[in-house]
Amino acid sequence: MIPIEKYNVSVPRYTSYPPANFFGPTDGASYIEAVKRSNSEGSANISFYLHMPFCHRLCHYCGCNSYVMPRRGDTVRRYAEALHKEIDMVAAHLDKSRPISQIHYGGGSPTAMPAALLRELNEHMLSLFPVIEGCEIAIECHPGYLSHDDWAALAGCGFNRFSIGVQDLNPEVLKAVGRTPSLLPLKEITEMLHGAGAAVNMDFLFGLPHQTPESFADSIRRAIDTRPERLVTFSYGHMPQVFKRQQVLEKHGLPAADAKRRMHDLAAGLLLQAGYKRIGLDHFVLPSDELYTALLHGQLYRNFQGYCSRRTTGDVYAFGVTGISQFDSFYAQNTKDIEEFIGLTLAGEPATKKGYRLTPRQRIAKEVIERLMCNYRIRWQEIADTLGIGTDTLKAAICYDEAMLHEMEDDGLLRLDPDGIRMTEQGHPFVRNVAAALDPLMRETDKQFSKPI
Repeated sequence: MIPIEKYNVSVPRYTSYPPANFFGPTDGASYIEAVKRSNSEGSANISFYLHMPFCHRLCHYCGCNSYVMPRRGDTVRRYAEALHKEIDMVAAHLDKSRPISQIHYGGGSPTAMPAALLRELNEHMLSLFPVIEGCEIAIECHPGYLSHDDWAALAGCGFNRFSIGVQDLNPEVLKAVGRTPSLLPLKEITEMLHGAGAAVNMDFLFGLPHQTPESFADSIRRAIDTRPERLVTFSYGHMPQVFKRQQVLEKHGLPAADAKRRMHDLAAGLLLQAGYKRIGLDHFVLPSDELYTALLHGQLYRNFQGYCSRRTTGDVYAFGVTGISQFDSFYAQNTKDIEEFIGLTLAGEPATKKGYRLTPRQRIAKEVIERLMCNYRIRWQEIADTLGIGTDTLKAAICYDEAMLHEMEDDGLLRLDPDGIRMTEQGHPFVRNVAAALDPLMRETDKQFSKPI
């Protein structure tokens, strides 16, 4: 039995390496130079991310960069105008033969924006570059405000994957966290989107007030009945010192770590029994999903937009406030201020405020941690061959502590062999801990992170 309390400590989620809270000041000129270099340094594919920061209301648990939808409609109009301007600004420096492999809208609640605006943005991006076969065009959706007509309008915008933020199906839980329940039954929404030829993701959060292992399992059972292609069970990360709005949840009380672990285990058991396959840290997919095929072949990848296959992986060019562009050796993040973003972008200036340039050693650590986080395993020679270095050089670039790894093996998190590391099934929820143990940046840091459970 894994000692939960020993490993339920603050560690990064590793949606990037290094994590975003290591970023420091940078400027637009550095970003544009990185964009130019990306034509020859990184992936041949292009992945676009658009951040839509507006929500009808803010949920108490949310740690995203979100803002209440402004009453004045001209702010939304000007924001959309700035997005079009930023797309053209970046596209001017990209090789026009590079294909788009992903477009992803995150937020906030992208579906709070008018469908006509979203369609125009899709048409703009798709007019600039070729597209790979099976290009994923995805949008995160808040089902609390979407009618039949709204879902139909979104399906007509060109989206082929819809990520529905359900979080929980218990009205008491949703009321406590300030989230509006789905306007339509989930089964009805799923059937409608499947009928339009689109795939469906459903996102759930465990660890919220009033949740119990049994009530959360009931929500998962009801979701399984709708048969989404992907179902995600995120562990709620309570960090009120960073996200002040989360403080309100403490008056309701939060489940203890052992109850959260039980929620995870019950949900995972139900999903596996229903034929879903576990992917990465928190995803479950149908066996026909490309992500499962990628996992079987060690070709699963992860970026700020989530898990993807190596086939659909691309350099990420982010548009909008707080958007993070992700290249082979450089990250760049836009300002969090909406008016500043609009003003700078409409004036023809990049709105870049933060970033990070990886050292050669950090690029090695990045490859190791990404492979572990995505595929639950590390093969030293395989990574060394990819990077064109020796295994001794590889291990010297990370915190390779054999005694620490043996301790984790004794605790049931992983298995060691001469070729590498493989997480155990029971150790999957603690893959972040193993990644942090290998991370040189975690030797001495004052950065704040959430806990695995």
